[in-house]
Amino acid sequence: MITVWGGQTSRSLRVAWLLEEMGLPYQVRQVDMLAPEKDPAWLAVNPGDFLPAIQDGEVTMVESIAILEYLMGRYGPTPLQPAPGDPAFPAYQQFLHLGEAGLATLMMVPLVSGFLAPQAERDNWSARWARECVERRLLLVRRRLAAAPYMAGDRFTAADISVSYALRLGAAHAGFALDPAEQAYLARTTARDAYQRALARSQLAPPA
Repeated sequence: MITVWGGQTSRSLRVAWLLEEMGLPYQVRQVDMLAPEKDPAWLAVNPGDFLPAIQDGEVTMVESIAILEYLMGRYGPTPLQPAPGDPAFPAYQQFLHLGEAGLATLMMVPLVSGFLAPQAERDNWSARWARECVERRLLLVRRRLAAAPYMAGDRFTAADISVSYALRLGAAHAGFALDPAEQAYLARTTARDAYQRALARSQLAPPA
């Protein structure tokens, strides 16, 4: 049984979503990232104290995109991952990583500043810089959606799991306004049964 450490608002949702799409059995253990004292069981899994993490037998992994690639590589093949020779592969690979490296990671700067920084420091230089970077990178998503319904083309892939999470994070928690095409795209991807199941299981997961 694969164990996913995280919760509904963390990047562990990407992992649960992929597992649901692939029909793989798993359990979710919630981690309270704001707890004053961290659970030693959690820190034994990831002493770096960030989400998500998985345990799969003897394998322990962190970093959501690396986990997606591991799961598809180990338990695939799957339509969620185009083969390297597939014409869709370059776009798939680019947006799989853009969803985290180019979007979600940068979104965390204005998000954390807005929630945790002292009031006078919330609109700081770093938060403004990160927001501007995200807005530029979103132009790549918008250009892609003008040409195709999904990041890799005409079919849903793990790249959409990556990008959809970032768009949801930005819109719901970091004050980013999505344009109509992005809103329609997010509605399309999050209407999938696998997403709804992953969200429900993450909400109901017991604490670690």
